Amino acid sequence: MVLSAVHKLRVFQLGFSDPGRSFYSSGDKVSGSVQLEAAQPCRVTGLRITAAGCARVEYRGGKNHKSRSQEVEYLKYEEELRLEEQLSRGTVQSCRAVWTFGFELPAPGRLVSSYKGKFGYVRYYARAVLDRPSQHALQCEKEFEVEEPLDVNRPDLLAPAAASIQKKVTCMFIPDGQVSICAHIDRKGFCEGEDININAKFENTCSRIVVPKAAIIAKHSYLAHGHTKKLSAVRGNHIISGMCDMWQGKTVRVPKLKPSLLDCDIIKVEYALTIYLHIPGSEKLILELPLVIGTIPFGGVGSRTSSMSSQVGSMGSQAGSLSSWASFPSSPPSYSNIHRDLRVDEDDDEGGLFMRAPELYYPPPPAYSEVRQPTPRFSLV
Repeated sequence: MVLSAVHKLRVFQLGFSDPGRSFYSSGDKVSGSVQLEAAQPCRVTGLRITAAGCARVEYRGGKNHKSRSQEVEYLKYEEELRLEEQLSRGTVQSCRAVWTFGFELPAPGRLVSSYKGKFGYVRYYARAVLDRPSQHALQCEKEFEVEEPLDVNRPDLLAPAAASIQKKVTCMFIPDGQVSICAHIDRKGFCEGEDININAKFENTCSRIVVPKAAIIAKHSYLAHGHTKKLSAVRGNHIISGMCDMWQGKTVRVPKLKPSLLDCDIIKVEYALTIYLHIPGSEKLILELPLVIGTIPFGGVGSRTSSMSSQVGSMGSQAGSLSSWASFPSSPPSYSNIHRDLRVDEDDDEGGLFMRAPELYYPPPPAYSEVRQPTPRFSLV
């Protein structure tokens, strides 16, 4: 902190030994120094250096919508130096003093990663407080980032995820067929820049044209509140009535994301892969598969444990139905096989598509001529 010329202290600031370091982890040593420069003789009595880390959530609730908050502490450190000395200019232009400090972060399992969101944060900082007799204490602080390692090669994150869902569609309360999704990914854990391979089957037996899509979403939960944000998405071809479509290894890339925050008591950051069908005139059919975004990337096929085979075998009928997909063609049916009079109409809502019934052309009736029948004759007996 730089003071104006009318003050005795010109500089009072805190800095870390490695200013270019982006983050610290459990067990790392955080070190730095406190710099003091005085323009005039001044007296200081003590210097306190503290470090703290906490998670805080602020929200409004109740009938009166009063602001409420809650905190959880994860780090607390304090060091105090007694400075009973006089800082004088003497024959030099300024008097300068530097004090160093250092502390070690707690063992793994006791910290959570830094986070900043709409309704809360996880924040770590170091603070220096300079005590002066008969004057207000001066203080300065500097934040530092904490990122806890999250290895996606854990057996639970190497396990595949599969699910299926279906929905009956109605039109003016009249049954109009159904749509279904059956999807599978080979593991749950991913890191930034990795591709998620999606295997999915979509079936459409309703009269509307549906569009399959997939997206990575983030779920931020703050004690009693939460919101969802879409991060990366892909889409597939339109599926007309009575047809199905297959995704075999369709990829969506993991963008630059903060790791999953799972161990904090009042803030959660979770990720999921949503695969859904956009149905014109009806609510979307949504299927979610859990994701965990880590910091240690996937180590390859060799890192899978022997327990994987048993986990895959226990997926039940969902995974069993997915294993039979090899019998399906690798590409969707050609649209050239559709009757030439099938057309689609654009819908203003999210570009939905409706199918127009074909116009039927009947051949003209065969040529004919009027044949005059002879008039029957009657005789009286």
